[in-house]
Amino acid sequence: MKSIFLILLSASLLATAGGEKPQPRYSITVTELGAKNDGSQDATSVFQKALDEMGKLGGGIVYVPAGNYKIEGTLKIPAGVTLQGTFRTPPTSHYPNMPQLAGSVLLAYAGRGNPDGEPFITLAGNNATVEGLIIRYPEVTPKDVPPVPYPPAVCGKNVENVGVLDCCIINPYEAVHFQNSARMIIRNVFGYPSWRGLYIDACYDISRVENCHFWPFGVIYNPNDPYCLWINENAVAFEFARTDWQYVTHTFCFGYGVGYKFSKSKNGACNGSFLGIGADCCKRAVLVEDLQPYGLLITNGEFVGRWESKDSAGIEILPSAGGGMVSLMNCAFWGPLDRAIWHRSGTTQLTVIGCNFWEWDINYQGSPAIQVDRGRITFQGNNFSPNGLLHLFLGNGVSSAIVTGNQAEGGMYVLNYAKNKTQVGFNQTPPELPKKTLLRNIVLKVGNVGDRYFLDGWHGAEKASEWGIPGDGKRWSRGSSLVRLPVLPHKEYMLTLDLYVPPHAKSENNAVYLEGEKIISLADVEGIKRVSAKIKTDDKDFILLKFTAKEWKPKELDPNSKDDRLLGIAVREINLKAKGATGKPFEINSLFKFVEK
Repeated sequence: MKSIFLILLSASLLATAGGEKPQPRYSITVTELGAKNDGSQDATSVFQKALDEMGKLGGGIVYVPAGNYKIEGTLKIPAGVTLQGTFRTPPTSHYPNMPQLAGSVLLAYAGRGNPDGEPFITLAGNNATVEGLIIRYPEVTPKDVPPVPYPPAVCGKNVENVGVLDCCIINPYEAVHFQNSARMIIRNVFGYPSWRGLYIDACYDISRVENCHFWPFGVIYNPNDPYCLWINENAVAFEFARTDWQYVTHTFCFGYGVGYKFSKSKNGACNGSFLGIGADCCKRAVLVEDLQPYGLLITNGEFVGRWESKDSAGIEILPSAGGGMVSLMNCAFWGPLDRAIWHRSGTTQLTVIGCNFWEWDINYQGSPAIQVDRGRITFQGNNFSPNGLLHLFLGNGVSSAIVTGNQAEGGMYVLNYAKNKTQVGFNQTPPELPKKTLLRNIVLKVGNVGDRYFLDGWHGAEKASEWGIPGDGKRWSRGSSLVRLPVLPHKEYMLTLDLYVPPHAKSENNAVYLEGEKIISLADVEGIKRVSAKIKTDDKDFILLKFTAKEWKPKELDPNSKDDRLLGIAVREINLKAKGATGKPFEINSLFKFVEK
């Protein structure tokens, strides 16, 4: 066996020595051509030479070994060429200001202050690919607010079947930009772009975006840090203009003004499938400016409002949106949201099926989980937590609404101004009253068992020690707190409140509102008081009261207190008595006592 191997080896050497032309190499390593991997010298020309050599051969791989490569210029990847680093999974960096990053790192310098300049990397031909790299901008600093503009880190225009794979573009102004391209694939791209993560326009033949993750890499995140705050109010993670049959799967973003933006360019708008998408800590998790008639199909989405915000929305469909369909299925909404969904377009159809709404009305203003001002909606098989009082608002601009089979602990409440343009049925209802006429005279004993189904934005139940009535309870309000009460339509009621205003909480801002109108001023109220006002109900079967109060902290008034809650006023009882009603009021807490036991 050994002699046979030696004979074959000798034959091979003789053939080579005999003048056979060597086969061309279809890969090259940048360090072989003199690129320094310690970041000390500009390697632009070396990289471009290697890329051009592979392009002349019709394609190949330019390999970038581990190290830091200083690129002061820009790079163009020819057709069929891959610029490839060490990573085969998306690299990340959790640590700010790291002098060295592992793996293949390109240090980008070109284009500072010139967003319309040459992109850092241009996919300049069909089948060009960038793979397995970290791209970092050393001159970018979180101290610059607003961030200094740069051209896109990776860009493709008028090309087909290109790819961006397994890359972390840590701190670009804009990470990935595609225009007039087709069938590109963007997979496993991570980073913290400060203005926009991904933009696609004029893609007329299906592109794919998979497993991309835009998150605060390279910084210590703080929602009130000026740099993070600017991004959280102004930047867009994913933006889709005209793109046909767009496929987006398992993508995520955190800390952006808009998570997923569907815009309209001169070329048109988007349609496509969006599966397993997520947006956390965003002012608008999804913003629809426009869409194609075939619609946006959003499945298994998870949407959370911006931390410490008071006006975030999970999904907003703007009046400019056209006559397509936004279809939501099996999505979840939670966190600091004002509204989970806000539908404002008169021509867009909204379908919401099998979704979970856990938190909304974070500021206790009476905002609904879903607000539909105009257009059409089908709302079926959804679930609401007990963390809000108003579930669905249907405005008088709604042309058609079908609302069926939804569940909400304590009953589903719909504010319906669309009237006979709606079909509402088979939704979870509140517990039935022994007699409907009991609603002529009701009392809510605040702080007693069963009260929480009528309240939002109140502190926990406590003993009503200020009143000196054994066994009675109370709750402290916040700066804004809500009460929802069942009523009979078209009745005149006397509303009576039994409350306590500490001397230090006395304020002209203390008041009670009904549908935005101040019905009781508490500006001059101090101590334990009963206050009353006449109200009229229209054709609704419930009312929503808002209490506003000056906030104060017990520990700031009492050096021995550790209570740092923000308190307002205390309420013990709320009574609604219709004109002409007599007898003892019905305690509506009793409707839910069996639930809490």
